[in-house]
Amino acid sequence: MTELLVRSLGVQPYGEVWQAMREFTDTRNASTLDELWVVEHPPVFTLGQAGKREHILRESDIPIVKSDRGGQVTYHGPGQLVIYLLFDLRRSSIGVRDLVSGIENAIIKLLKCWDIVSEARKEAPGVYVGECKIAALGLRVRRGCSYHGLSLNVDMDLTPFDAINPCGYEGLEITQLRAHGVDESISSVAQSLVNEIGRTFGYDAVKWCDSNKG
Repeated sequence: MTELLVRSLGVQPYGEVWQAMREFTDTRNASTLDELWVVEHPPVFTLGQAGKREHILRESDIPIVKSDRGGQVTYHGPGQLVIYLLFDLRRSSIGVRDLVSGIENAIIKLLKCWDIVSEARKEAPGVYVGECKIAALGLRVRRGCSYHGLSLNVDMDLTPFDAINPCGYEGLEITQLRAHGVDESISSVAQSLVNEIGRTFGYDAVKWCDSNKG
């Protein structure tokens, strides 16, 4: 049986969770179970490895963190569901493109449950409703294992996105579940998306455990 562990971390600073992901990835071995970490972050802008400061359009009180994930600049804040995927890709024979597509497809299937029509774009990873982006992806693979993951806008203040070119795209509009009539809590959306991710990547069992990352 292939089991997927899920840890609900609550609201945690971005930097602390990022460091914990790196440590988990560096110390895991061939028998370490794959994990999903479900979290919300206090307001923060993150720049990916190739991120350009020019995509931050104006200064604000929101901190900026240079991260080792892929992609450009994005915003994390309360009311946004973040799920980090700590997968052993070599063990599962999952390529990076398959990982990205699987995440996008899981989100698309979830949105379909609420009759929200969405799509992925080959040239710009993430999930889109019409011309608006509702979910972003940023990943890193090291030692054959993935970390970082996805963010899905649920019910949040979208104003900080006006201070950046989201994902490096000028004028890209951002949307969220609430704008499409979805009145669900973060925890409820997380439960549904975690189950969809488990099915998408073929795990036999999804087990929620405590928030201890040790």
